[in-house]
Amino acid sequence: MRLAPVLAALLPLLPLSALAQSPGIKVLSVDRYADDEQPGSLRWAIDTNNRNPGHYRIEIQAVGDAPYVIRPARELPAIKGPVEISGSAWARDGQYVAIDGSSYIKGQGAHACPGAVPGQYGTNVRTTTGPGLVLRDTQGVVLSGLEIRNFCIGILVNRASHNVIQDNRIIANKGGAGIMLTGDDGQGNPTATSTVNNKVLRNQLIDNGDGLELTRGAAFNLIADNLFRSTPANPEPSQGIEILLGNDNSVVRNRFENYSDGLQINWGHRNYLGANTFSGNSIGISITGDGNMLDGNLIHGNRIGVALRPEPGITRTRLSANRIWGNSQDIRRCEAGGSCVAGQRTGAIVFGVPAQAHALYVGSRGIGADLPLKDQASICDAQGAPAGCQPLPNQNQQPPRLTSIDAGRLRGEVQGPPASRLRVEVFGNPAGGDEAEQYLGDVLVTSDAQGLGRFDYEIGDAAGLRSFTTTVTTAEGATSALSTPARR
Repeated sequence: MRLAPVLAALLPLLPLSALAQSPGIKVLSVDRYADDEQPGSLRWAIDTNNRNPGHYRIEIQAVGDAPYVIRPARELPAIKGPVEISGSAWARDGQYVAIDGSSYIKGQGAHACPGAVPGQYGTNVRTTTGPGLVLRDTQGVVLSGLEIRNFCIGILVNRASHNVIQDNRIIANKGGAGIMLTGDDGQGNPTATSTVNNKVLRNQLIDNGDGLELTRGAAFNLIADNLFRSTPANPEPSQGIEILLGNDNSVVRNRFENYSDGLQINWGHRNYLGANTFSGNSIGISITGDGNMLDGNLIHGNRIGVALRPEPGITRTRLSANRIWGNSQDIRRCEAGGSCVAGQRTGAIVFGVPAQAHALYVGSRGIGADLPLKDQASICDAQGAPAGCQPLPNQNQQPPRLTSIDAGRLRGEVQGPPASRLRVEVFGNPAGGDEAEQYLGDVLVTSDAQGLGRFDYEIGDAAGLRSFTTTVTTAEGATSALSTPARR
């Protein structure tokens, strides 16, 4: 039995020290920060590993006094797995060894990061240029305890699967993303099954243009327990995560702060967003696609909590048990996303919010992007006009109408598809609230032949709650906006 394929299969399941302890594994120690091919340098260690992957672990030592910084003079070789690369200081005392791209990424900020199309640059253009660490056409790589900064892309995972990126700090990468997972075939086309089952865990991603991207076929990846934060130092605070043509990914227990969009999905399907926190963003979650699910997230202090955007096809997004409150903040941050249209409705859940592909959009479509005006779309009204417009999301499912609240019971009615099972969720708010601060439960309703259903939900004394709202979700998974609140 060959060692390398076995290690590739087992590596994501092993603790960090297991690879070094496996029979036949040799530790390559990086104890020189000069960028050359001599023993002890990072370039030497990667080249040595790549000649016989599956037989090495690379440990980057803390040399001299902090800060510990390696500055490559040119792009590092793509890493071939299985291999673990770790900064030794992090496991000992929480300090990172930095890999800094400022020595070979020349120019001012995003302008130094060209796109794949000549003349384009920065975030929000297709690019794989200027990466720090590259995982391409490989599997079984573990990266930990590193600070990756000042590249165009901090870590590029291109057509690579079963890799783990954990316990790193990714800072100030001004081109494509802090971490980019993409199936890009080199021509901008997605490749299915090539960028799957990767894990991005417990990282800090700060002041990158996009914190992380899942694009062009990236699927079945897990993004969990990470911090995505933008500060005033970020010249293009676009998205914490952008999912573009990426399906079936799980984004769980992350925090998103101070972006145009905390998370944006463009033409991605069946992605699961659970138990994340979105605050301080122009839009917490901005979404198109079919079969995506938002479950148990905390969404507060944004301009718009959840923006359901139009696209040419049918979209259905399911919202369940999310807590949404304190939105409608005046956060007009619009870098290829966000909400800056004058008079735009704001609040918890808003249908028909324009994105950069729509003529109504106000903001930067990407500081180095070029989107021709003739390609910008219009958004349909409730009657489906004008001709050629993009339909309202979630089949424009209308929220329930609350009819009474008395004796500890909330009653209402809903209009949905005829003779269909509908799920009504009930939320409560303290005095002055009218969103969905506390999730109280749900009630199932069957509509009649005309699509009308009635519900009666026991709220009891609901101590401290003064207003109540509801949503309805169809059997196909399309959730409405919040109802007008009933107050007591």
